[in-house]
Amino acid sequence: MKKSNISIFVPHQGCPCQCSFCNQKTITGETKKPTAADVDKAVLTALKRKDFEYEIAFFGGSFTAIERDYMIELLSAASKYIDTKQVSGIRISTRPDCIDDEILSILKEYKVTSIELGAQSMDDEVLEANRRGHTAEDVVKASKLIKSYGFELGLQMMTGLYKDTEEKAIETAKKLISLSPDTIRIYPTVVLKDTYLAELYLAEKYTPLNAEDSAELCVKLVPMFENAGIRIIRLGLHSSQDIKKNMLAGGFHDSFGELVKSKIMLGKILALPPDDYQVFVNSKSVSKLKGNKKSNIYALIERGYNIKIIIDNSLDVDELRIK
Repeated sequence: MKKSNISIFVPHQGCPCQCSFCNQKTITGETKKPTAADVDKAVLTALKRKDFEYEIAFFGGSFTAIERDYMIELLSAASKYIDTKQVSGIRISTRPDCIDDEILSILKEYKVTSIELGAQSMDDEVLEANRRGHTAEDVVKASKLIKSYGFELGLQMMTGLYKDTEEKAIETAKKLISLSPDTIRIYPTVVLKDTYLAELYLAEKYTPLNAEDSAELCVKLVPMFENAGIRIIRLGLHSSQDIKKNMLAGGFHDSFGELVKSKIMLGKILALPPDDYQVFVNSKSVSKLKGNKKSNIYALIERGYNIKIIIDNSLDVDELRIK
């Protein structure tokens, strides 16, 4: 059975900082403060489809920093669906400096199963420059505490932030891997209107990575997490008209994850000397192997490669066998 989130956005509720990149209304498309009734409505609507295993996910703000009674109101509404086994878990997203024993005890009581931390970077200079309001050490402490309570740990990182570099991004990935999270999300930075990054960009004090450069960096990051057995559950922001309308620059692409995987596949072939090859691939990955508008095929031909694509659905999605 396929897994799916019932996403409930708590826009900018409880967040003590205004991070350099943050415009929550644009990112989530939401401004309304959800209620317990909204939780019920979202869950009951989703449950009409019987072919999914559902998890309730509270995203969009710093969930553990919102007003305590309000947090418990939302969790109470969600946890009853765990009791009835209609959903399999509750996932929340929060800041590393908004985690302590008291908070984790409450989350445990209300049957939260997974906690995601917005780490973004493990470089203190980058964190300070982007007004995050926490340190890399806060990420370490919160991660260890979350795991000690038995929660699934998810970490989120961003690439291309102000004062970030490729070397710092790779070091961030290494430090996040050392914390042994269960999942990771990688978000290339997007410069949105009405943010501090927009001010820096318009003043020509900050040059963000574009989608192509962001993808090239992620080509190096993705195998690091995969080789460590850490599941990547998101590459790039969800596509939305709000983001497209309010984006000034940055690493946005409608199919960013596919762009990255396509580049990784191309790299695996280019690691071999030019020749004729049979490339076996799962049918679900053929488009990624070929690249957008067959860009990978043309790039290979230009470099003296000739490939024959053979479907082999015994292979995992995105796995290649080259002969």
